[in-house]
Amino acid sequence: MPFLIHQLLGNGVWLFGATMCTIITALDANSQFASTYILTAMSIDRYLATVHPIRSAYMRTPCMAAAVILLLYLLSLLTSVPVFMYSQPIALPGSKAGCGIILPNLSVDIYWYTLYQFFLAFIFPLLVICIVYLKIQKHISCVVLPLPQRDFRARTKKITRIAVTICSAFFVCWAPYYILQLVHLKVTQPTTAFLYAYNVAISLGYASSCINPFIYIVLSDTFQRNLVKAICPGRPVRRGKRRSAGKVSPSVKLNSGPHQETSLSLTYSHNTDNYLTVSVP
Repeated sequence: MPFLIHQLLGNGVWLFGATMCTIITALDANSQFASTYILTAMSIDRYLATVHPIRSAYMRTPCMAAAVILLLYLLSLLTSVPVFMYSQPIALPGSKAGCGIILPNLSVDIYWYTLYQFFLAFIFPLLVICIVYLKIQKHISCVVLPLPQRDFRARTKKITRIAVTICSAFFVCWAPYYILQLVHLKVTQPTTAFLYAYNVAISLGYASSCINPFIYIVLSDTFQRNLVKAICPGRPVRRGKRRSAGKVSPSVKLNSGPHQETSLSLTYSHNTDNYLTVSVP
């Protein structure tokens, strides 16, 4: 990012050579794809934790999370191959050089590359994120054994607020950039206003990676507790007060034989990630 800021403030002039041009441009594209893929994976993780907390428990481990992140980075590297291949210095007036992507057949390839980036880094992830959170909301509204009405409404409202905020932040940060990319396909001579708008859109895209952690910190109680544990392992974590009406522990007895009786207790948890825990004494 510092290299790109230097180029932006220097009217597009690149001073770091051809090799650095390829490396920095490719790493920038890789970071863009990786951050989007990881945000999408986090949404899927929320879906598993909410809708399938028991069945997905064996998958949602630190080792599995590290493996998924590594896989997503490899996928982002694969997605960024065209940038690695075609990033190079660009001749500018006055014997100066810029840095960008020079496609073999620019008049045709620029359309395909823009659409390629538009769908892989914006449309598909946005659709997955929105569908996942819609399914979470549908699941919450169709709980078979609902919590007391007050707690149930509060939890639904919180999950809805987080979902809408994440989807809105992703759209607001990246939509201007990709819209201007599509508009640029029809613009032969960009105006000064267009160039300023394009630079602002690029800045919003970078801001997306900074905004998402703060959304979870501000809106998610579970994220706040885990963050405190990670930063201060020995510090006791305060939990919100639980109302007596907020806990339901019905007991269901299952007769497994004439002289045997199994007790199955269903207990609602106040963890916003896992909504139902089952314990068999």
